Amino acid sequence: MTANELAPDCEEHLSPGPAESSAASALVWVPKAAQIAQQAGARLREFFAQGVETEYKGDVDLVTVADRTVEKLIRSRLGEAFPEHGVYGEEGTRERLEGEFRWYVDPLDGTTNFAHGFPQFCVSMGLERRPAGLGADEDGTLEAAIIYDPLRQELFTAERGRGAWLNGKPIRVSTTSTLSEALLATGFPSRKRHANPNIHFYQELTLRSHGVRRAGSAALDLVYVACGRMDAFWEFNLNPWDTAAGILLIEESGGRVTDFSGNHYRLDSREVLASNGLIHEELLGLFSDMFAGRNLAPIPTPQEFARLRVAGGK
Repeated sequence: MTANELAPDCEEHLSPGPAESSAASALVWVPKAAQIAQQAGARLREFFAQGVETEYKGDVDLVTVADRTVEKLIRSRLGEAFPEHGVYGEEGTRERLEGEFRWYVDPLDGTTNFAHGFPQFCVSMGLERRPAGLGADEDGTLEAAIIYDPLRQELFTAERGRGAWLNGKPIRVSTTSTLSEALLATGFPSRKRHANPNIHFYQELTLRSHGVRRAGSAALDLVYVACGRMDAFWEFNLNPWDTAAGILLIEESGGRVTDFSGNHYRLDSREVLASNGLIHEELLGLFSDMFAGRNLAPIPTPQEFARLRVAGGK
């Protein structure tokens, strides 16, 4: 199947339907930025259909020609649409960062998935407003968010105070009220996995929830919390381009985002905990226990596991 068969003609696809037109009429940033994200997604579909060469930008961090080409496209289109706005991209773009507005851009969130032909990746764009006098170590306010899944043709958008949307229809977080009934998501770093404690958190949260998914795109995990497909997401050591759009989408759909101690999430935070809000306090309590080493389920020794295996076979 070709890229053209995967999606309709680009201009036709970018034309909003009646519901989306009505929702977009009050929006300031999303209409133009959403078109840019969809154009970028169309290029990703073409690359995905063709297959791409990969290289490493660290010990195990992949980068492809698709990442670089699509970031260049987004940078150019944002410059045309919003010439005063800065762009802070994963693949090295640092332009006009002294301005009031700054776009955090991940042109291909889920590069490892993409490189292996696993269909779980997206374009992520989050807009931060940084008023004059704001310190370099202070966050501004997130004003707009666009996450586009080009294979499913799902366009998630939000603007501060105006709600969150999927293909022009409003979205809300789930109503799951207990961790035991919740479906969670997380991720693991490509590099220095041995130094990352998340496998231990994965163990505990798997035992206490309805399940944990690890699909390889933090932006999609976040937006799945926003639209109720997931009930919560946590991860260590993400970057602003990973989270800026997803944070606003969750907040505008009624959810909550903090660090693991319950403090307001910052763009340079090394911890992110996002949820529907209803299970957030329960999750914070569990994280407190895990960091303190309290009330944890022991991991079976090899001998105990062997006994459990024999007992299970009877």
